[in-house]
Amino acid sequence: MNGKIRIGGVPEHFNLPIHLAIENGDFESRNVKVEWTTFSGGTGQMTKALRNDEVDLCVLLTEGIISDIIKGNKSKLISVYVKTPLCWGIHTGAKNELSNYKDIYDKKYGISRFGSGSHLMPIVDAKSQGQNLEEEQFHVIKNLEGALISLDNLETDVFYWEKYTTKPYVDSGRLKRIGEYVTPWPCFVIAATDKILEEQPENVIRVLRTIHDSCDHFMQNDKAIEMVSERYNQKLVDVERWFHSTEWAIHGWVSNKMIDSITYHLKLANIIDADVEIPPLVWIKQ
Repeated sequence: MNGKIRIGGVPEHFNLPIHLAIENGDFESRNVKVEWTTFSGGTGQMTKALRNDEVDLCVLLTEGIISDIIKGNKSKLISVYVKTPLCWGIHTGAKNELSNYKDIYDKKYGISRFGSGSHLMPIVDAKSQGQNLEEEQFHVIKNLEGALISLDNLETDVFYWEKYTTKPYVDSGRLKRIGEYVTPWPCFVIAATDKILEEQPENVIRVLRTIHDSCDHFMQNDKAIEMVSERYNQKLVDVERWFHSTEWAIHGWVSNKMIDSITYHLKLANIIDADVEIPPLVWIKQ
């Protein structure tokens, strides 16, 4: 075996192609060992793990990792992972009187952590509506389970999270979905630390090729919808809608236009400074 690559990602259905590749021994067949770590705290938790050399490679929200690289994270984008946008559900607790999406901008927001998608997306969304959010409106709740408790106790009012992941809680009545927000760019990318790119570039390429192949097979798998439904406890009809509105990347190309669009929105939302120098964001293998 040529070496080991530590991979991180959220415990959501988007990452099933990678789990299937691990289970099927596809990485070993390319002579590379991988180790998976689940990060329930989302992108903010993973950017910190990349900075701390706890993982080598992560699947994470596009806007979150781009923002963090600009702020000093020594990592690079190495591929798009999911080409389609993410549909964020905008939620409140069942006991909360809040019911109108237009009334959320002066409320308390639960976020997994600062710099996460659940933090960045409300700011970008608010800016698109001509609204501003203040830092004191955000309260760290760590993960989805923390959000459920916080919303139920009325400690926070609003929570942005991927629509289909939270739908079982909406169906059960524990959450109310009062709106949706669709990101105007591909939702997930794969990023790797500069360290692993320097030390094991060929293994990174082997990992990428394996992931792309598994994504290609997954999209053509007649059993994919049933598999997701069973593994992630989701209704078949919901998974069917999600599956047919989601496309995974099968190559490593990263669009300059996508990066320009995201940095524009990050500046507009004051998440990065308007005059900040944008460092190299995409890995170019020498």
